Amino acid sequence: MDFIKIVDALIAALYFCGAAVHVGGAVAGRARAVRAGAALTLCGFAMHTGVLGVMLAVQWSAELTRSDFYFSLLAWSLLLIFFVLWWRLSASFLGLVAAPLALILFVSSMALGGGRLPLPPALSGLFFGLHIGALFTAIGLLAMACAAGAAYIAIDHKIKAKEKLSGFFKTLPPLSTFDRMNRLAVSAGFPLYTLGLLSGFIWAGFTWGKTFSWDPKEVAAIFIWLLYAFLFHQRVMLGWQGRKTAWMVIWVFGLTLASMIGINFLLPTHHSFKS
Repeated sequence: MDFIKIVDALIAALYFCGAAVHVGGAVAGRARAVRAGAALTLCGFAMHTGVLGVMLAVQWSAELTRSDFYFSLLAWSLLLIFFVLWWRLSASFLGLVAAPLALILFVSSMALGGGRLPLPPALSGLFFGLHIGALFTAIGLLAMACAAGAAYIAIDHKIKAKEKLSGFFKTLPPLSTFDRMNRLAVSAGFPLYTLGLLSGFIWAGFTWGKTFSWDPKEVAAIFIWLLYAFLFHQRVMLGWQGRKTAWMVIWVFGLTLASMIGINFLLPTHHSFKS
């Protein structure tokens, strides 16, 4: 086992412990455990940042063609957005989704066989900076909005049923905080998703000679974009809020995750993550 694999195993262990302690602390209503879980996850995140930095510095072009690299980068991006939002909004509850999902994505990157993706070296900067950067940030924001939406629906149901909020639910912030998170994710995430999609079609034109080829991944991406555009319009332009936007963002994120995992692994596509 080489040094990188040892470090990856240590990062995975920190992410696992962080997620377990964070979720366990939240369910038990123990603030110290939540902070301890976040600290463990932060340690793993710091090591993860170092590994990604070294990999890109040493062999930039080679890493950008590895499918496992993108799963690792998505896990890192998700945690980066979580820590920023926790710092800005004091939204520790987002860790209930961010920590376990980052663990799953990172372990998936370790399990992948290093399949290669076609990427012309001349376009690596455009592809990485616009397509991947914008899309991964948008997906991270969607994940956080999904967590906020699920919490909103659960608490709203209890309030309408006149159930007493106790245990885990008693530690959660008011409904307005979840709705604020939803609005932030939709307002910032949709333009980024649009930028990532457009740059991807431009990259496809250079790589395969066609900007759109009815590839399953491309069709799914456009369908998700249409749903996201509808959500953006209703949320930002018409002032939708509450349960409607909570359910909508859950659907958009769920379809995004299904597209990334299901289509990339199970269907023949230019974006296949198979070795």
